Amino acid sequence: MSVVIRRIETRDARYGLPPAAGTDAVHSAPVYSLAVTRLATDTPLAGFGIVLTLGAGNELVCDAIRLLAEPLAGREIEELMSEFGAVFRRLADHPQLRWVGPHKGVVHLALASIVNACFDLWAKSRGVPLWRLLLDLAPEQIVRLLDLSYLEDALTESDARAILAAAQPSRPAREAVLAVGYPGYDTSVGWFQYDDARLRANAQRARDHGFNAVKLKVGSSDGDRDLRRAWIVREVMGPDARIMLDCNQQWSLPRALEMCRRLAAISPFWIEEPTHPDDVLAHRTIAQAIAPVPVALGEHVPNRVVFKNFLAAGAVGLVQVDATRVAGVAEFLAVSLLARKFGVPVVPHVGDMGQIHQHLVLFNHIALDHPKLFLEYIPHLREHFAEPARVEGGVYQTPQAPGSSCDLKSSEVAS
Repeated sequence: MSVVIRRIETRDARYGLPPAAGTDAVHSAPVYSLAVTRLATDTPLAGFGIVLTLGAGNELVCDAIRLLAEPLAGREIEELMSEFGAVFRRLADHPQLRWVGPHKGVVHLALASIVNACFDLWAKSRGVPLWRLLLDLAPEQIVRLLDLSYLEDALTESDARAILAAAQPSRPAREAVLAVGYPGYDTSVGWFQYDDARLRANAQRARDHGFNAVKLKVGSSDGDRDLRRAWIVREVMGPDARIMLDCNQQWSLPRALEMCRRLAAISPFWIEEPTHPDDVLAHRTIAQAIAPVPVALGEHVPNRVVFKNFLAAGAVGLVQVDATRVAGVAEFLAVSLLARKFGVPVVPHVGDMGQIHQHLVLFNHIALDHPKLFLEYIPHLREHFAEPARVEGGVYQTPQAPGSSCDLKSSEVAS
């Protein structure tokens, strides 16, 4: 069936959170907001793409979506995706809008929403979930989806094809994940503004629901508070649980080194965003100081080129690339290939609440032989999606509906 994009529509969707939910050491009053792209066609199918903001400025991303997406009107989806790497580069390098990036900020978030909508529509047009569409593509087809420019010193097209080809013979052994599901970890346990009693109750709830991995927000001005709260979570979860500590960029380098030493007592699985997200050298210093505990980052790394620099510098031990922060599924795949080249695992940050990423981690594990670790779980927007991710016993169940699981409920699209 030929599916042609006829109109590009956007929606500024904002959702209030319960008190203290979503807070961290830097972001004290979040309003989870989605800048939505809807690719309308002359069939019943429509492509949905989303990116997350925290409220103010979400309308700017929607405005940029309208400007950037204009060249897609009239394109047939199969024809479009057959040359998507080239299309991606033309959109990213818009001769005027590039000036207000480049490849970061509002315009890059807009590109992410557009790109995600294209992949969603493509999967729907073939009647398959996104993970299946990606797994069915040959290495050459995957590479044609990507813009690998500025990565040539670290990852060439030949390198990317070789990584994909090398993993193909062993794929059947890893396809067992499709039946058993992909492990999750619970981020909603330890929001920064939760008091100790709420923190303890949340950790107990997570354990009771099958999670053996949780995240705690740290970065208090009072280091004793961070340490006390970390011990609460360790006590409730037990000695074998994986506990991740997320500073959300709050610490200076000296403070990060001090607090990482103190928090080592609870045996964290990783330390996340310990300092300013643009400071590659500081992250390398921290990574060397706290090894073998890895530094995790990516929530605020805007594009594949910056990821290249973190990886090449040995400044990151777990890549948290997010398809709603970099330029969508296409750039996510490029970063995943880059991380595979450097031998660094990918554990995505989920600005989509895990809706798209539940597909992408399956591709990463099966097609790229990335280790099956776990995927972040944040339940706060479940009620707004037509097909919310199913997490049972702490495990993401493999989605079966066509597309990328990003459709909002029809009542919300119409509102």
